[in-house]
Amino acid sequence: MLEAGTKAPDFTLQDKNGKNVSLGDFSGKKTVIYFYSRDNTPGCTRQAKAFANEFPEFEKRNISVIGISKDSASSHLKFADKHGLPFVLLSDPELEAIKAYDVWHEKKLYGKVSMGVVRTTYIVDEKGIIEKVFNKVKPDTNAGDILSYLDEKNDK
Repeated sequence: MLEAGTKAPDFTLQDKNGKNVSLGDFSGKKTVIYFYSRDNTPGCTRQAKAFANEFPEFEKRNISVIGISKDSASSHLKFADKHGLPFVLLSDPELEAIKAYDVWHEKKLYGKVSMGVVRTTYIVDEKGIIEKVFNKVKPDTNAGDILSYLDEKNDK
């Protein structure tokens, strides 16, 4: 995982409509980038729906939300349409951002070892610096945990 205080690696990836989107497009705005394994899997769907439910709160705070997986743009389009996801989903089949953000790791499932995305969320500040890293993310509470962190930070 990358550490808080480091420059967030820039990327240019396709969104669900095939349009190129770069991290630089969000310069001057706080951005949440969450990495997940696959569209329409149980945990990833719960995580996406939690971000969708909390999306008005992110908008109130002028914070962009970006979900990134190695799924295709067309898969993202179906996933977003099926679950009413109002935020940006980016396709990273070449693992460009996934590897740059160090979330591609060996995983074990039922004794089988394979490489995959480790569910991780980054908050990138207005200047492109990683402000906070959430690793070992729980799908159901990830969005709420970020909002709680932001509220606590603002209370200080």
